[in-house]
Amino acid sequence: MENGLTSSPAVMFGEALRFARELAGYTQEELGKLLHCTRPAITRFESGKRSMHRDVVERADEVLGARGLLVRLWERVDWHADVEHPDWFQTYVDLEAEAAATRVLQYMRINGLLQCREYAHEIFRLGDARDNPEWIAERVRSRLSRQDRFLAPGGPSLIVILHESAIRSTIGGPGTMRKQMEHLLSMGERSNVMIQVAPFAFSARKLPTTSVVLLEMPDGREWVYSESLYRGHFSDAPSIVQQTRRDFDLVRGSVLSVDDSHTFIAEAMEDYRYAERRAERGVVAQEQLQRGQRGRVHRGGPRVPRPRSRT
Repeated sequence: MENGLTSSPAVMFGEALRFARELAGYTQEELGKLLHCTRPAITRFESGKRSMHRDVVERADEVLGARGLLVRLWERVDWHADVEHPDWFQTYVDLEAEAAATRVLQYMRINGLLQCREYAHEIFRLGDARDNPEWIAERVRSRLSRQDRFLAPGGPSLIVILHESAIRSTIGGPGTMRKQMEHLLSMGERSNVMIQVAPFAFSARKLPTTSVVLLEMPDGREWVYSESLYRGHFSDAPSIVQQTRRDFDLVRGSVLSVDDSHTFIAEAMEDYRYAERRAERGVVAQEQLQRGQRGRVHRGGPRVPRPRSRT
């Protein structure tokens, strides 16, 4: 945006929505109630950073007396192209913060909604070429804050299928992984959280080859989210949502049960605990060896002649 002007159709639609709302005398919260969505959602709509469903646009057009203008503007926006903008992850976080239910299939890394503080710290430390502790600490706080709504009484549903690769990929050493397994077990005890493990031996037809998230919004709309190397990808296309839901249900019905997954994670925790103790003993042994070597070097130094007694 330069000199107050923008060429983004999504932003122009958002401005038109805001203008129509203010002209009708509604606050964002009041309009949200009329459209059956939250105030933060209205904020994202008006900033052009989130797509509205056509039914919601038509309802807004009617409520605000826009006489079809909002619908016509909305139809001119390539929402899928706009959603894949540089702040794609913020778009995902905004959707996640409103979702009534979240389903995840995760490879290689523990999903952010299940990470403990130590694990999250190591993830960001590995990715921070600047080695900036303050930057890392802020990212960790932000990531952990996303978990708050799932930890609150009556929190939304969270169902996660963890591929064994996420459990066996060691991040930060066995001590960090032992704490992460403990955290998974603790999270799995919550009534709104279900964790299942897909072992390496598991095979399923058409199993997604990358991590994927299915978000169910309060209005019933669903989004599919996945990541490539440099960007996130969103879709609410009915065919993609239906296929993703079908794949997820088929996978979930074939992997370890919740109870067996609990046992699997508990055994992995003990494996990491054992590796942690071995590493600690190895450090102690190395320190003892080094102290012994220092002693031998001293004894092997130049010989100092002792004074002979004179008798």
